[in-house]
Amino acid sequence: MTVEALTHDEDTAAEAVTASAPQAADAPAVTEPTSSTSSPEPSADSASTSASAEEKPAEEAPKPKRGRPKATAASAAKKTRTVELILTVTGTADGEWQAELKNGSKWVAKGLEIPAAAVSRAAKELHSDLSGPIDEVINQARDAQAAKVAQLEAELEAAKQALADLDV
Repeated sequence: MTVEALTHDEDTAAEAVTASAPQAADAPAVTEPTSSTSSPEPSADSASTSASAEEKPAEEAPKPKRGRPKATAASAAKKTRTVELILTVTGTADGEWQAELKNGSKWVAKGLEIPAAAVSRAAKELHSDLSGPIDEVINQARDAQAAKVAQLEAELEAAKQALADLDV
């Protein structure tokens, strides 16, 4: 773009602002800087100086707009809302598992019986660091139950033998 084109665009913009100034009572008046030379055409140097002088104040102090300010990039980012849910899973040595769910300070579910297999599957889905210790507890409970079954089977065989001895 040439200096003449910039000067012509600035003159056109200044005329438009001057023409709309009587309509807006609180709009500031725009004045053209005057040149000390008496020639009707300003020189290229004075035109570029006046152009830069007009642009700097406009950039430094923009006119505040009415209404609610637009969101900036930082504040326009979607804010993440967190929800606090506390899931407590407890197990006994016998292999009985219960779950409780709390939302903030309110109990959603309390004392729900759940199978050990479901606890194991859920732990594997969540994270391997969780599934290892939980599977150890479940395996210990399984071994304890297997020992109990073996003991009960032995007692059952002894009771069957005692019953058979009583039949004549």
